[in-house]
Amino acid sequence: MNYQVDPGLYALGEPDGRTTVLVTANYKMSFDSLRESVPSRNAWILALDTKGINVWCAAGKGTFGTKELVERIASSRLEKIVSHRDLIIPQLGAPGVAAHQVQKSTGFKVHYGPIRASDLPAFLDSGLKATRQMRMKTFTLWERIVLIPIELVRALQVTVFVIPAFFIIGGFSGTDGFWSNALHNGIFPAAAFMAAVIAGAVLFPMLLPLLPGRAFSLKGFILGAIVALIAVSGELSLPFGARFLAALSWFLLISSLTAYMAMNFTGASTYTSLSGVKKEMRWAVPTEAFTALAGIILWLCSLFVV
Repeated sequence: MNYQVDPGLYALGEPDGRTTVLVTANYKMSFDSLRESVPSRNAWILALDTKGINVWCAAGKGTFGTKELVERIASSRLEKIVSHRDLIIPQLGAPGVAAHQVQKSTGFKVHYGPIRASDLPAFLDSGLKATRQMRMKTFTLWERIVLIPIELVRALQVTVFVIPAFFIIGGFSGTDGFWSNALHNGIFPAAAFMAAVIAGAVLFPMLLPLLPGRAFSLKGFILGAIVALIAVSGELSLPFGARFLAALSWFLLISSLTAYMAMNFTGASTYTSLSGVKKEMRWAVPTEAFTALAGIILWLCSLFVV
């Protein structure tokens, strides 16, 4: 998981004192994307120490920031290596960098480059002038879909421990033998949990703009509630009272789990701000935890009490 390069100054091709200086994060994918975007060109690449975090997220967290940039310019002795005083910084790094403070401290002028590294050649060739398209960050269906694999893999890593627990707990309830009880009481919870995973990791990013509300947790809870209603609408193989508790428990669990997973996309979305996400987390995370705990208690009651 240590996916970073050493911070510092790198030479791309055969740069000299007049060559462009491009600033990026020391997250390896950001670093490699920048190199690949300017093939057959000479450039200096100044990699800031963002603790292996990409430019956009690091700018929001402060590691891709004014202080780190000023210190990295000094430690790399950039003023002795290049004769000009111009830096090109990704536009998505702008929230963390105060251009006037950088110029006051180092003498280097900050130019905010395009959002996408692929637009860098055109930006450089036009004399550091960005078109309207270069300044626009889209969040299309495909751009949301490409986020699914990492979220799904992360969720499945937890699933391999959670689902066996459902069968083990279910095995101790009921009047039949352990394995018969485990199969009888564990299939639906396992399927319901997977429904929450699919809703939070797959359906949510695809349906994000269509879901009502502004808070991602609320959007996720609404989606989870819909999925939960579908999941529990089928016949549960429990007595009526236990069936009601089980249905209510999984309505709460699926909704809260989907809402929690939905919040993972706040850092990848163009719809959120750092202050807004912090404000949302203060009330959403405790609410999700309480709702999930209530769901677990009700499910256990449906097995062992009713």
